[in-house]
Amino acid sequence: MTPAARLAAAIEIVETVASSRRPVADVLKDWGRSHRFAGSGDRSAIGSLVYDGLRRRASSAFLMGEESGRAVLLGMLRLGRGLDVEAIAALCDGSRFAPAALSEAERTRLETGSLDDAPAHVAGDYPEWLDAPLAVLFGEERAAEGAALAERAPLDLRVNTLKATPAKAAEALAHLDPTPGRWSPLALRIALEPDGKAPPVTAEPAFIKGEVEIQDEGSQIAAILAAPPPGGQVLDLCAGGGGKTLECAALMDNSGQIYAHDSDLRRLAPIHERLARAGVRNVQVRSPKGAADVLADLAGRMDLVLVDAPCTGTGTWRRNPDAKWRIRPGALDERVKEQATILDRAAGFLKPGGRLAYITCSLLDAENGAQIRAFLDRHHGFEVIPPAETLPALGLAGLALRGAALVRPEGAMLTPRRTGTDGFFISVLRRA
Repeated sequence: MTPAARLAAAIEIVETVASSRRPVADVLKDWGRSHRFAGSGDRSAIGSLVYDGLRRRASSAFLMGEESGRAVLLGMLRLGRGLDVEAIAALCDGSRFAPAALSEAERTRLETGSLDDAPAHVAGDYPEWLDAPLAVLFGEERAAEGAALAERAPLDLRVNTLKATPAKAAEALAHLDPTPGRWSPLALRIALEPDGKAPPVTAEPAFIKGEVEIQDEGSQIAAILAAPPPGGQVLDLCAGGGGKTLECAALMDNSGQIYAHDSDLRRLAPIHERLARAGVRNVQVRSPKGAADVLADLAGRMDLVLVDAPCTGTGTWRRNPDAKWRIRPGALDERVKEQATILDRAAGFLKPGGRLAYITCSLLDAENGAQIRAFLDRHHGFEVIPPAETLPALGLAGLALRGAALVRPEGAMLTPRRTGTDGFFISVLRRA
């Protein structure tokens, strides 16, 4: 396919996503099945165009003066990829399989349009109803925080210290030119290709042998700050696919015992293969079994309970840009209720002096600071361990992170703009 044909396909897919309100991954998969002639390179390039367009949907529509899929893609080429009007016109020449030629109005918009007068939610590319809650946290910087969330996410790896050292893993992946993480001593970052495509890391021998895992540096930081004690008893209550379970096992050097649980058996399914590949031996997977309480015997025994809480995922918009346009206030309300229920349950597993690490990939105070304040009102036997006491777990990088992160009495928040990671909130509490 020509670059122009790829752009035309991307416009069609963005319009389908908008009209159907389906996840973009599903729409892209359906498009690929019905267009078998498109090779893997074509599908990758089209997907990159679509994701970049959705990242900047609001600002592109503002620039172009309309919200069509065509306007979103044209505006993105100007705002996100830095193409001038002649380069965009060359892609839209009206030839077979190419988008129609630019109109005079489109040319004018692309030549002279700007975001100078755009409201914060447009300049920051997020839904208007989220402007007020983001203003509570970020004030006048909310548009800049949102714009950082509209950039592409990097590819971060975590070195599995059960099988390799950071130096050994970096050597094995030298052809990908990895750089050390800024904060996590376990992180390696690999630059994306110009079109946003990531190298096929899962085919690398270092990945196949379990020496590295794909994990955002912010997620790595969260597990390190939770400080799972070697030889201790740890419950990962919302383990999902097991990313933080695996990291905790390495931080504990395969000692003690970790119990991995998730209420959704489907989310938990990948953990078994990942544990085997990583060489983890200190994890028991407690899969849900109908109405049976598979965690009843753990009450009051845990040194650490990790709650990687289900949330709106506002901190992961770089990776899931369509999600920010599908989120609704009702979904936030449901998540807040679910988080409160999980926190209350988690408290019962801790022994005196045990710690509760509450983690979200959200930037909204309702899911973060307000959730912790409400928990403390319900559970008087808990106190927040100040971030100043948890951040030193990162070594010297922790001191720098204290200045970069948004630190609040309830915990620390990481954002793409401040820390170059996905958005994460991390709060560590202690039971009296």
